[in-house]
Amino acid sequence: MTERVAVVGGGILGVAVAREIVRRRPGTDVTLFEKEDRLASHQTGRNSGVVHAGLYYQPGSQKAVLCRRGVSLLEEFCAERGIRRIACGKVLVALTDEEKDRLADIERRASANGVPGVRIIGPEELLELEPNVRGIAALHSPSTSIVDYAEVTRELAADATTAGAKVLLGHEVTGLRVGDSYVVVSTRTEGIGDQARFDRAVVCGGLQSDRLAEMAGDGPNPLIMPFRGEYYALKPHRRDLVNGLVYPVPDPRYPFLGVHLTRRVDGQVLIGPNAVLALAREGYTWGTVSLRDLAGIASTPAFWRFARRHWRTGVREVSGSLSKRRFITAARAYVPSLRDEDVVPGTAGVRAQALDPDGGLVDDFRISVRGRVVVLRNAPSPAATSALAIAEQVVDTFEAST
Repeated sequence: MTERVAVVGGGILGVAVAREIVRRRPGTDVTLFEKEDRLASHQTGRNSGVVHAGLYYQPGSQKAVLCRRGVSLLEEFCAERGIRRIACGKVLVALTDEEKDRLADIERRASANGVPGVRIIGPEELLELEPNVRGIAALHSPSTSIVDYAEVTRELAADATTAGAKVLLGHEVTGLRVGDSYVVVSTRTEGIGDQARFDRAVVCGGLQSDRLAEMAGDGPNPLIMPFRGEYYALKPHRRDLVNGLVYPVPDPRYPFLGVHLTRRVDGQVLIGPNAVLALAREGYTWGTVSLRDLAGIASTPAFWRFARRHWRTGVREVSGSLSKRRFITAARAYVPSLRDEDVVPGTAGVRAQALDPDGGLVDDFRISVRGRVVVLRNAPSPAATSALAIAEQVVDTFEAST
């Protein structure tokens, strides 16, 4: 009898998983449910488009292994489908001696992870690569590239549907009931409820992953906290201020990377993001407020533990959100010729940040299994880069649980 599998979530991860199932298990009846009217509506379609090379990640970690595997698979897929991918390169710019010292550790990690061509350069060579960028040293990653992940997602979906998968848009999953030999998926479409029975389910719910996991009988942790990242964009006549990607050196004391300049495949150059607690799980502006989501945050000890630990960072990020001048000043440290009038408001995204009960950020990918349901519970950056490799691992987990 034909096996029936439900996939919940129409971002790049859910679509990649659906594709991997029908490729690896021909004849499987796969149905993907996405609550929005299009694929890649949330994190996938609102990220910066960077194809991360694997610079920062602890060698041997899931992030390191899946990022490097994912880069290879993504590059191959883009070449096969004619998807535009630009190897524009990336520099991590050190402004102080302390930051310069941290570059050596990142270089060692990158080399251990197999990132090609990474090396530390001085200020003169930095000027050759980025004439408008200033720093006392930089780590150069020539293989880091950019792509449109929404386009990648659509092409992955085309693959999946050609192989027999069904993609149902506008179908919000409202329940998952797990039995000994089945999973009943409840959905809502235009206010009308429905149910369907499957043999197994895979949940790639992003900002809703913890709630979906609990529907399936899994525990509440890790908990998802929504952090909004806001961007400005360079005006078209100032986009030549950077040639590629200009990043700060990560500070291990703080949970977020900081403001950077990111070129996109459509020619835009984004400045940002900051990271402020969103007032709704899908709160892309200050005016989008969900009392349900806020109540969930306020009632969670994990959040208050996190807040006590990082309140200074939070104050700084909120001030950058409310003040354009503060925001641009942070970027001007790297590009001194950047002026306030060179930018316009850009896009915003919301990051699904998982927190453990002690308030610590869940840094690595995390997959859980609850009976006949596999849940991708945490997929932070570089999840989009790693999507095809994560799909392989999710399906490996799926098959091991059969």
